[in-house]
Amino acid sequence: MHPIDRQTNGPQLFYGLRYHTHITKPGESETFHDQVGYWLWEPAARAVTLTLGIPRAQVLLASGPAEADVTDFSLTATVGSEVYGILSNPFLDRAFGTLSYRIHVTVNHDGTWSYEDEGVLQIPGRDETFSHIDRNTLTKIGPPELNPLARANGQ
Repeated sequence: MHPIDRQTNGPQLFYGLRYHTHITKPGESETFHDQVGYWLWEPAARAVTLTLGIPRAQVLLASGPAEADVTDFSLTATVGSEVYGILSNPFLDRAFGTLSYRIHVTVNHDGTWSYEDEGVLQIPGRDETFSHIDRNTLTKIGPPELNPLARANGQ
């Protein structure tokens, strides 16, 4: 994760982190999962928003309430929502339709982030939905890379 410059939409203001997740299976070089996006915090709305994109042609926008000093929060997205939703290419929508997404984040006292996310999918030929759950703890590996022009201007 890397900090980004403040983002504005007229009076709306976001602070954020850009991220990239790249996963390979142990001993394999082929990418298993790749994901890019932004973690955004909007002070006026007291909300965190996650944008997520994967190169299988799927995007997601999830959000949830969060105060400035919160260390525990959840974000959600639902297929069909026009504001915090999920969009997939026709194949994914038909073969592995993602109905909902939830991520719960805990910022730990040692500076690590722990998360558990769940994607609920509808798979053809199955009566029940399939719940895909992932959890991990992220550890800071180095200092943030700040915008050099903003840093030079004391921002």
